[in-house]
Amino acid sequence: MPTSHLSLIQEIDLLWEPVYPYLARQIVELYGRQDGNILEIGPFCGVIFSLERMKIGHSFLIATFPTGMGPFFRKETERRNAVGRIEVIETDPSLKGLDKERFDLVIFRGAFFFPSLFQVDFSAIDRVLSKNGMAFVGGGFGKDTPERVIQEIGKRSRDLNLQIGKVEVEEEALQQEIGEGGVKGTWKILSEGGLWVVIRKD
Repeated sequence: MPTSHLSLIQEIDLLWEPVYPYLARQIVELYGRQDGNILEIGPFCGVIFSLERMKIGHSFLIATFPTGMGPFFRKETERRNAVGRIEVIETDPSLKGLDKERFDLVIFRGAFFFPSLFQVDFSAIDRVLSKNGMAFVGGGFGKDTPERVIQEIGKRSRDLNLQIGKVEVEEEALQQEIGEGGVKGTWKILSEGGLWVVIRKD
């Protein structure tokens, strides 16, 4: 991936910092637990920092890709005084190196909208998700982010997203993709505040 793309992704991650607490609130409401191993994957991580501050979960891992994002998130853990509590590894969309059924909550933001960067591997998410675990996969500001926050970052966020290849995704196409993607648990699509898939592993 071009270095310029990496820097744009990193700018997006920093730009969205005001959104993370509100997205975390929505995820916690759906998750319904305060314990568990929490995993955030991909290039657009950040919600995990809010969850850790909220004392939701007892272990925290960022598994980032594409190659080159690891140093950025390690610096972020330092900046947020989370070294030793939030681990960072580099992986790929197949989640290479992650143990089977290890994680109770999996978060994957920006999942469907950047096909030039990566493809979502639903079978990999299913593999690492523990029984009775939940995955929150998709993109958007979420249902709880105030309009003032969206207004403040919306234009710059759109510009950056387009520069790194964001595409629009229709709900019908997403349903088909999930159906063909090897999701074994139950799932539903949430369209309020973006386009999200909530997967629960039985």
